[in-house]
Amino acid sequence: MGLDHASLTSLAAFGDATRRRMFELIRHERRPMTREEVAEGLGISRKLAAFHLDKLVAAGLLQASYEPPTGIRKVGRRPKVYEPTGEAIAVSIPERRYGMLADVLTEAVLTETDGESARDAALRVAYARGEALGGAERERVRPGRLGAERGLGVAAETLEEFGFEPERTTPTLLRLRNCPFHPLAAKAPELVCAVNQAFLAGYLHGLGSDRTTAVLAPRPGACCVELRGERMPGGNPEAGTACER
Repeated sequence: MGLDHASLTSLAAFGDATRRRMFELIRHERRPMTREEVAEGLGISRKLAAFHLDKLVAAGLLQASYEPPTGIRKVGRRPKVYEPTGEAIAVSIPERRYGMLADVLTEAVLTETDGESARDAALRVAYARGEALGGAERERVRPGRLGAERGLGVAAETLEEFGFEPERTTPTLLRLRNCPFHPLAAKAPELVCAVNQAFLAGYLHGLGSDRTTAVLAPRPGACCVELRGERMPGGNPEAGTACER
């Protein structure tokens, strides 16, 4: 199915690097931002920021209003603020990883063994792919012995590059704001979410982060998996059980 006119317009707006950075900044802040805040965040003039912001609004990627952002209490005219629209997120970003999922499923079909279901083969391949990625990251970073908090910190850096948009909500909880496999996950959640969990569990094991685990925890508009640091009964976040498949 091809893209409609609105989708093509949205994609064209991202042809400019400044607009891409601008959208990513506002999305990352997760709150409406003024022109002045955007200009300061990107190191550009307010006039240039206003120009690109209005282009993003015209493309349907941002919406503008005069509601003051959090923390601002000024007398007089309320500042114009910008925030992403739901359609913008679905059309253009965050990044999707359909190719990676296709590779996993293709290899699963080609390597499926006797007595192994197609689903089990997909989980096996996904876990192995994640484990290889984690091992490569451990070799690159050489983090030493990883406790739960440090393990989640290293994982966040890698998963940011893969489009998961990790969010550290507590020292021992890493939520993933974006599913790189959406909307395929919406069509076949039991399979795609299980593959995602296996991939992330394998990554943690390969990284050597054995005090963290990948847990299925579906939330609307977010990834179905979150990474948790295990705690002992005494509440020590640096102690726990090994990551399980």
